[in-house]
This record gives sequence, C-alpha cells and structure tokens, in this order.
Amino acid sequence: MWGNPKWTCVRTLEGHTHWVHTVAFGSEGKLVLSAGADKAIRIWDRPSGRFLGTLEGHQDTVLTLAFSSDWRLLASAGWDSSIRLWDPTTGACLRTLAGHSGWVTAVALGPSGRLLASASADNTIRIWDPTTGACLRTIEGHSDEVGAVAFSPDGKIVASASQDRSIRLWDSATGAALRTLKGHSGWVLAVAFSPDGRLLASASSDRSARLWDVATGRNLRKLEGHTGSVDAIAYSPNGKLVASAGGDKTARLWDASSGHCVGTLEGHNLAVLGVAFSPDGNLLASASADKTVRLWGPPK
Repeated sequence: MWGNPKWTCVRTLEGHTHWVHTVAFGSEGKLVLSAGADKAIRIWDRPSGRFLGTLEGHQDTVLTLAFSSDWRLLASAGWDSSIRLWDPTTGACLRTLAGHSGWVTAVALGPSGRLLASASADNTIRIWDPTTGACLRTIEGHSDEVGAVAFSPDGKIVASASQDRSIRLWDSATGAALRTLKGHSGWVLAVAFSPDGRLLASASSDRSARLWDVATGRNLRKLEGHTGSVDAIAYSPNGKLVASAGGDKTARLWDASSGHCVGTLEGHNLAVLGVAFSPDGNLLASASADKTVRLWGPPK
C-alpha cells in the first residue's frame, strides 16, 4: 500500500465559505475537523462525510488545530492571537489562552495533553499548562515570525520553524536551545516529527521539503518536486510515508527512506495549506484555499 502511487480522492467535504487552512482527524479517526478564514471549526463524520456542526468563538481566521494523543483535548488558534482549548466530546470551550502579541500561527499538544506549545508572529514560542492556562515559559531565539511548532513523540523536544529560514530544537522542560537546523533558502513553514522521534520533516517556501536527523541536526534528504511553496508536512503513523502540500495545488507522497516521490494528489483548484494522516494511515486529509477538504486513499 505504502509504495502505491495511485491514491485517489475518496471524498470532498464542502461547506467552508473561505480558505481552509488546517485539517485534523479526531476521535481516533472517526471525525475530521477543519478550519480557516471563515473563523469556524467544522466537524465532519469521517466515514460518511456528513457535516456534524461547528465550534465557534474565534474572531478571525483559524490557522491551526491540534489534538492531544488521547483525543480528549482540542487546541485551535489563529489571527485573533488567542488559543482556545475545547472538549471535543461536548464542543465546550474550556479555556482561552492569551499572551502572544502577534497572531498564533501554530499549536501542538504534548503527550496526553500535559503541555501545549504555540508559535507566533511575535517571533516567540510559548509553553503552556493546558489544565491551568498558565504560560510556563516564553522561548526566544528566532529573528522573524515563527510559523510552526511540534512536540517530539516523547514530549521532551519542541521543534520550531521560522521565516528566518531556520528550524530550532528546544528542551520542552527548560526552554533551553538544543540545536539549530539550517539549509532551507526560504521561509520554513511546517515541521513534523517521525513517529519514533528520530527524524524531523520540514517544509519551506523554497519549494522543497527536508528530512533531518534530530540527534545530529544533519540534513538527510531533500524532497524536491513541488513547483510552488511547500506549506504543509506530515508523517504517516508508521513513519514510511511523508505527505507534503503547497502552492502548486497538489499534495505529494514521499517514501521516507529513499526520499522518492511515490504519488502526486491532484484535484484542488487552489493552494493546499494543510495535510493530516488518519491514525490508521489509510487516509490523507488535505485542506485548501479552494474552500474544500479532500480525503485521499489507496485503491481497495
């Protein structure tokens, strides 16, 4: 399945009235959540594609969604500079986190939701306690907007990516700088850890994605093929595939071991801004400026 390039669109989710910036699977893959410039988080039943409802509260574009590993907490953030924490079961907004002086470009939840990391246009990363809403530390070091953030699977490392063209690795417990990864010639727009935490994938406006060795900071592979900015990146749950997407209106599947492109997913009419694998790895969701979310899968 993993080497088969013939993944096709199995469903298109329509209902957003503006760009869709982000997509995530929830409830062990039973739900698809999407959000964007229409300010609403839309919830879909994954098996049927049925629209279930919206989570409302953000006052501007929603750029990012993240679930805790136990599915009990959903975080969202965007241009209103706030972070909202939701109970995915009831749809209740549990807490709003404020403190960034610029819009919040990305959020990530650590294992079981014990920590939350946020990235912002104010050039900082913040680490929060989702239970109390307290900001535990503010991490500074980037010289431009921070556009992406991710926790390692064990929660010990936070990776951040910036328009300053660098990726930085931080100790999540202390905020200490561990390593700086340099090689991209454009803004670094997205990062994702491999499931075993040994590799980090990055996406950039320089039209490439890269795979890095977390322990050494060495660039292992450069994934080239996109003809526009690469805006999103994701690892499959088994670590064998990397998905990327961007301004050329496509999502692409790459063999993580070889760096070879094994599939190009075409169908969106505008830039693809977000990608996410289902927990079983059998579906890829893509979010686009064409106001739709598409679900892609291999032949059955």
